[in-house]
Amino acid sequence: MTPVKATVQPTAFVSHGSPMLALENGPWHAAMKDWASRLTGVRAVVVASAHWESAGAFLVSSSPRPGVLYDFSGFSEALYHLNYEAPGDSALAARIVQMLQSEGLEAATDAQRPLDHGAWVPLRALFPEAQLPVIQVSLPHPRNPQLLVKAGRALAPLRSEGVLLLGSGGLVHNLRRLAWDGQAAPEAWATAFEAWMMSGIEEKNLDRLLQAAHQAPDYSQAVPTPEHLDPVYFALGAAGEDTPSTLFDGWQHGNLSLRTLAWT
Repeated sequence: MTPVKATVQPTAFVSHGSPMLALENGPWHAAMKDWASRLTGVRAVVVASAHWESAGAFLVSSSPRPGVLYDFSGFSEALYHLNYEAPGDSALAARIVQMLQSEGLEAATDAQRPLDHGAWVPLRALFPEAQLPVIQVSLPHPRNPQLLVKAGRALAPLRSEGVLLLGSGGLVHNLRRLAWDGQAAPEAWATAFEAWMMSGIEEKNLDRLLQAAHQAPDYSQAVPTPEHLDPVYFALGAAGEDTPSTLFDGWQHGNLSLRTLAWT
């Protein structure tokens, strides 16, 4: 994919929730469809998902037909019959690797990686026709929020070429504290942490957000492991000084945040 004049795209952080969202057609889906309907000139999508972690370097999917990965268990059999047959883009993948490397980040292509559910679940809601090329970028180990901000900044120029940059995870994600059998209201620890993060996001206070692990209330409960929060830092890096807005504000299974954001 060579640089061309195109519509500048927003960047977004999508909370992908439980895989069961893929079988539903509720308010979250309506919000995703509404936002996608207002986008123009999207030429490709790049997703940094919570469900692809790699050792050492950023990996970038480069298969021309990545297919999907059913990286979950214990859910409805119907989930395993869903597909998302979007093409890849090996040229764009190679260019992403070069852009990351130019900023001193280790990166390589991966020609085997399918799209995990952190990518294909929201993309089925956003672009159900599956015609846009989709590239995934992994979350490397070891990492920190600053590393992901740097990666987002490195890829931000792609927005001016019609490439939509997405982080996919969840601001609050603790599977041990979910109400799987109902729609209970979120507990105080979950709403307090999300409110702290949203305050920093709305104030564009990146320095504060980078200290979430040390300063945010109830971090250990809201973020028992960092992989679902980390993609927001990729989105923040790609967003630069753009203004955030909430596309969807809701909860699933009590304490699972579905907060979805866009920066324009």
